[in-house]
Amino acid sequence: MKRLLFGALFLSTALLLTACPQTPPPPPSASCTPTPQGLAPQGLSPEPQGLGDFSAPYVPGELLVLPGGITPQALAGRVEGVGLAGSLPGGFLRVRVSPGEEAAKAAALLRAGARWVQPNYLYRPLFTPNDPLYSASPLDASRLQPYYQAIRLEVAWDLLGPLPCTPVVAVLDTAFNPGHPDLQPSLLPGRNLTPDGLAPEDLSPSPPPQGYAYPAGEADHGQGVAGLVAAVADNNRGIPGVGLNRVKVLPLKVFYWVSGSYSSTSDVLASALRYAADQGAAVANLSLGTSTPLDGAVQQALGYALSKGTLPVASSGNAGTDGLYYPAAYPGVLAVGSAKLDGTRSDFSNYSTQPTDLVLAAAGNRNPPQTLWSLALGQNYPYYQTLGAYAKWAGTSFAAPQASALAALYVAKYYARYGQGPSPDQIRLCLTRTASNGDSYDPQTGYGLLRADRAMTDTTYCFP
Repeated sequence: MKRLLFGALFLSTALLLTACPQTPPPPPSASCTPTPQGLAPQGLSPEPQGLGDFSAPYVPGELLVLPGGITPQALAGRVEGVGLAGSLPGGFLRVRVSPGEEAAKAAALLRAGARWVQPNYLYRPLFTPNDPLYSASPLDASRLQPYYQAIRLEVAWDLLGPLPCTPVVAVLDTAFNPGHPDLQPSLLPGRNLTPDGLAPEDLSPSPPPQGYAYPAGEADHGQGVAGLVAAVADNNRGIPGVGLNRVKVLPLKVFYWVSGSYSSTSDVLASALRYAADQGAAVANLSLGTSTPLDGAVQQALGYALSKGTLPVASSGNAGTDGLYYPAAYPGVLAVGSAKLDGTRSDFSNYSTQPTDLVLAAAGNRNPPQTLWSLALGQNYPYYQTLGAYAKWAGTSFAAPQASALAALYVAKYYARYGQGPSPDQIRLCLTRTASNGDSYDPQTGYGLLRADRAMTDTTYCFP
């Protein structure tokens, strides 16, 4: 897979926007308990067999192995040059081999009795670069209101009513600044799940290796995603998040420097998905992706999350081609592409001619350019200079958090009506079948733009 480019998707960072006119009530104190799904959906096999795809980007010198019925020590002892490096929940082993010998050692491990061997794949954040020669509109077309109106969010806000619990959206992403004044009240204590040498509670950008530097805006990505979920509303500062002070964010840092690449990996993502589910998150937002068609470790973790009641929501991809990126393409995941403000598919947004659980949210366009405001880290680091407190963004990375926050609001609304949360299948059914294409699937736009107003009221798919 070609590495996605990162760049500045903003033209100014010091603008303060007026928050939504509604005055939201204080958030309820209780958290929504996810409803376990039970068995994972058909096709989400917890134990694949065979070899992974070694043409996709991966961590040099590392493999992930399902040993089958053989002990880890016995399996490693059967193949020369294989060393045990650790284990993952679900039975996967992480092993080290000489860089350049990954495919050969994987085949040897399979012959030695392993059930499944794959690379430790690399995942990229999915925001789309914007040409720096395009200047801002004097009318500031990046303000959020038209983007939110595209999914009828303001109407949904008016329909929320009293909510008995506060759902949690886990955001698995680059880095976070817990002290940002427009996000801090909405954040739960986060976790650094990377092996970057920083403390488990340190959510700052991972230090780059000597000779490497961050491209502009790269580490700000996670803060921008979290902002669209839960930036504080009605505080005369910045932007309101889709969650309107009714949703909390669990920030999970999963990106770090791997062999000169700022990425996430199969083992880190799998661990983060399990951590999010174990913490009771209703939704796990994955604004990241890869073209790799089968990642057994991540697939297994997705099945675990679903079984615990956590809905994975993932960006469709920014290549503008037929075929969703992974994890969006996996069964059980709500895939989210991007639409322009007129409701048509953004030129960068991946689509699927094969029917799948794909919806859209308005999140910009490449040409002609459309961008939307969200947060940035708002804090500089010795090795990274932030875009500022706010930045303009575009990409399917910024469509997914709109869907994640709407899913969380639906969970709270469902909880208010029935006294328990909906299952991940129920959430996915509600959001896909109430979208703008009216329960029909279009190869370019899936089920269409999210309709937040219908998700709060529909009695066929959402509140049967």
